[in-house]
Amino acid sequence: MKRRDFTLTMCRSAAALTAGMAGLSGLKNQNAATAKANPKKGQRLAFLTRTRRIGIINCDGSGLEYLHFDIPGQESWGSGPIFEDGERMLVTSYEKGKVWEGEVRTHIWIYNFSTKELTEIATKNRPSNQLLPAILLPGGKRMITQPTIDGEQRLLSMNLDGSDQVEITKAGDGYTYGASLSPDGTRLAFHVTNTMPYSIFSAKLDGSERKKLASDPDHLFFGTSWSPDGEWVLYQDCLFREDPGHDWSDLWIARPDGSETRRITDGLRHWFGTSYGDPETKGGGSNMPEWSPDGRFITHTRAKTGSLTAWQWANGRPDTDHFNRDYYPEKARGGTDICLVDPETKEFRKITDNEPLAWDFRTVWSPDGKTIAFARARIGEPSGLWLMDADGGNQRFLTLGEKGLGADHHRFF
Repeated sequence: MKRRDFTLTMCRSAAALTAGMAGLSGLKNQNAATAKANPKKGQRLAFLTRTRRIGIINCDGSGLEYLHFDIPGQESWGSGPIFEDGERMLVTSYEKGKVWEGEVRTHIWIYNFSTKELTEIATKNRPSNQLLPAILLPGGKRMITQPTIDGEQRLLSMNLDGSDQVEITKAGDGYTYGASLSPDGTRLAFHVTNTMPYSIFSAKLDGSERKKLASDPDHLFFGTSWSPDGEWVLYQDCLFREDPGHDWSDLWIARPDGSETRRITDGLRHWFGTSYGDPETKGGGSNMPEWSPDGRFITHTRAKTGSLTAWQWANGRPDTDHFNRDYYPEKARGGTDICLVDPETKEFRKITDNEPLAWDFRTVWSPDGKTIAFARARIGEPSGLWLMDADGGNQRFLTLGEKGLGADHHRFF
């Protein structure tokens, strides 16, 4: 199985909700920088539903709506990077097919929250059928995209209309995603696979000055997120040979020039490859840690001792749906708690402490650092969207998504 955590999408098959968060890390840095300039920023959440639609809700629980776009031939929709004004968002539509195979034709649009207008972009010099938006660059006139060309996902910057394309990774560089933007907007961090073990790199926006941060044939290094001061890159480490379902990981940080690495957690207790729900509401997707906007803490989804999910990886069976798990709710035990880890001391403290069989995950900080949005799922139940204060207090439920089938992959705007 290749954990192709496709940016801001929902898979159409049984692997529904396998959306990736590649653009979120870069967006978090932008959001923190613009929160004071736009006092309304961070008071709403966009999320994805199992019905393959985008949901919108205010942080006080009001204003719930689902965006239904009447565009022929588009099977599902995913939310993307949000402009600095907080009034426009990139969205991606998907035609019929298996997204994770890289051949589904996509379309990128700008959606205006106020006018409800939807405008297609990135139509010039289109490099591939499947083109996904990963990061909006500062100023909102250019973006980092992820085209899949000859079975290899690459990183490419372009104007919003698709013109003036600059290759960041090229043919033969490997399957590349999990990108995040440095706070000063000059470098990217990302992971690469296929041509090598899952490895972490950083590079300038033109692909130059590429530095290797982490690589080992026995480890799967995944996902990137920059510290707010730009001094560290956060990523995950999974022992994939022992854990083919990529359920568990440890957290590491590295200097962006590769000169130093530090392990932040141990015991492989970060819930990495989430799988939840029952056969009708199952979902998943890679669960990424996040820096707090002030850089003091890293969120860590920590498993209780001996935790086991209801969805067990099916060893020896071909993965045809990007999920490849069997459902054994009677075997499930434990659960997960959200913790805050100090990257300097490595000390952590729980800010949620669930009874067994409740699983918290998918933490996203508000731009001002005062609240954290997260997902909570109990065994056999869909994922719900929750909000809490940064210290874990005032936990409140927001929504189970359209038709009560689940809400996940959320972001503030």
